[in-house]
Amino acid sequence: MYVFVTGASGWIGSHTVDELLAAGHDVTGLARSDASAAALEAKGVTVLRGDLDDLDALRRGADGSDGVLHLANKHDWSDQAATNAAERAAVETLGTALTGTDRPLVVASGIAALAPDRPADEGDASPFTGVDSPRGGSENRAFDFVDQGVRSIAARFSPTTHGVGDHGFIAYLAGVALDRGVSGYVGEGTNHWAAVHVTDAARLVRLGLEQAPAGTRLHAVAEQGIATRDIAAAIGEAFGVPVASIDPADAAEHFGFIGGFFAMEMAGTSGATRELLGWEPTGPTLLEDIAAGAYAHVARR
Repeated sequence: MYVFVTGASGWIGSHTVDELLAAGHDVTGLARSDASAAALEAKGVTVLRGDLDDLDALRRGADGSDGVLHLANKHDWSDQAATNAAERAAVETLGTALTGTDRPLVVASGIAALAPDRPADEGDASPFTGVDSPRGGSENRAFDFVDQGVRSIAARFSPTTHGVGDHGFIAYLAGVALDRGVSGYVGEGTNHWAAVHVTDAARLVRLGLEQAPAGTRLHAVAEQGIATRDIAAAIGEAFGVPVASIDPADAAEHFGFIGGFFAMEMAGTSGATRELLGWEPTGPTLLEDIAAGAYAHVARR
């Protein structure tokens, strides 16, 4: 296949590109900077310069492809409205470009807030619709195109897609621990986060692109749920700082934007995904990664 990838030089995207190339696919990657373009070209990826606000570039990338992986997101926590609007516009542009082709459109999503009282599963529909909702309701917007001849697929990632060099939520929590001199968890720390190693997530995305039917929700979940106090304990051990409970009323001040997320129940299952695609995670667990020094690159915030 000739695959167009947004977020091709990002954390999940770069590993997914490696997975696609190893499987014999040709890849065009969207690149916003010279550094990203150079990194992609070094892998043998065709570069399309642009960003999520460049809808013409997105359209051209989709038009020239056999399928699209939309893995980019602005992740601007200071302006979520703009982030959500850009995400929705991007999905609408890509879906429109693929209309009537039966080509795949894999859209990155997450398991947060799908089932707050139990592990989320693939049968849980996203409650988010409209431009003002998280990610601009992009998962449901992508599924709108199924009836218009697009093989839309949602790839729902665990709250932590971990590995050496990760700069996501776990890296942020480690930075807070170094900055504050304590590795904290919220309240009793009995809420859980699902987790997946980045190489397993990349393989899942590739399998979904190749095999998943239209309207499929895939869960990139290797570990159903790790107690947040255990995550905090692993970070404390790795960085030599004490571990402590943070009062929920103080979570926002202590952790910053991530405080609300770290207090959430974000467990998930992937049984249906594994059965559909024959996907079996093989990478290290989150706690193994933390203990092995995967976040040694993290510095004080």
